[in-house]
Amino acid sequence: MALESTDAAAAGTLTFGGDLEVRRLGFGAMRITGDGIWGPPDDREEAKAVLRRAVDLGVDFIDTANSYGPDVSEELIAEALHPYPGGLMIATKGGLTRSGPGQWTPDCRPESLREACEGSLRRLRLERIDVYQLHTVDPNVPFEESVGALIELRDEGKIAHIGLSNVNTEQLARAREMIPIVSVQNRFSLEGRSSEPVLQECEIQGIVFIPWFPLGAGSLSADGPIARVAEAHDASPFQVAIAWLLARSPVMLPIPGTSSVEHLEENVAAASLRLAQEEFEALAALGAE
Repeated sequence: MALESTDAAAAGTLTFGGDLEVRRLGFGAMRITGDGIWGPPDDREEAKAVLRRAVDLGVDFIDTANSYGPDVSEELIAEALHPYPGGLMIATKGGLTRSGPGQWTPDCRPESLREACEGSLRRLRLERIDVYQLHTVDPNVPFEESVGALIELRDEGKIAHIGLSNVNTEQLARAREMIPIVSVQNRFSLEGRSSEPVLQECEIQGIVFIPWFPLGAGSLSADGPIARVAEAHDASPFQVAIAWLLARSPVMLPIPGTSSVEHLEENVAAASLRLAQEEFEALAALGAE
């Protein structure tokens, strides 16, 4: 890692809902759990050290979910960071249930979402969650009922703002007819851009776009344009992937996750990597459809 700065502040800032400003490089707390995002990590103290180091490096946005573990990620965040430093924003999600490692089942019934949210409040030791996200769209539950449950929780003061995850443009529009939506978290990376239409709509509406799986896979480690750009900046391919996301849109908030302090520091250092326009365009061409 040869980049000069290791500070999330180098990424700049954006704002959720007009009132919650955060730095534009966050931390995704999914991988601090056990294998298959199931159970506790092998080294609980190392997981907490990663969280503390993220805050030390200027990260002020942490994304989690009740299904990560389940419960484990939220519990570790509270153990490591509570009482929370001023300005730290923790976003969480509800709507997926777990039956084992790698198993994810939608459950977005209103009663289930309420139970999930109230459980997150207890585990995170919060009176109100700044951004609470519907983790998925449940094909067995009317979408408006799921969104309506989050509106009720907001009206009760249990959440401040509502976000969505794994939605398309039509679902985003339907939700926005009911309530302001401050963020969308969809899969998006240098190599996987099927959510491009959703990102474009977020840009138009001023909605924060949080790409999950932001580092992608495949050609990140292969010879080619990514490797050449990385070599030119004395950076890693993963740092180039993060820098490209930051350059792609001012509403983009990457949340690379890791269970390693070393990898965390590498990811945060990418906030200071600036791509030349020709580099950005060469990388963008990789995902052209």
